[in-house]
Amino acid sequence: MKQMTPIEVETLLNEGKKLNIIDVREVDEVAAGKIPGTVNIPLGLVEYRMHELDKSKEYIIVCRSGARSGRATQFLKSYGFNVINMTGGMLAWEGKVE
Repeated sequence: MKQMTPIEVETLLNEGKKLNIIDVREVDEVAAGKIPGTVNIPLGLVEYRMHELDKSKEYIIVCRSGARSGRATQFLKSYGFNVINMTGGMLAWEGKVE
């Protein structure tokens, strides 16, 4: 499974890179703060909403600690998506939140 650290993700964002970030936390968790521009698809809905994703794009998957995003990354990879797990999740994120 491909992985990135929160610092690597933040660096790419600060360089102006357009990243496709999916936050798989629950709606109430995301309401407390998310990485700017992130799309929220709770883990339990990933299977039902993966038709919204484009297999030609790369997605960075985020959760609270990295465990749920790891499961989502493995699941989406098994369906042919290009996905990267952000290790440490939002607990390790030190960048901007909205």
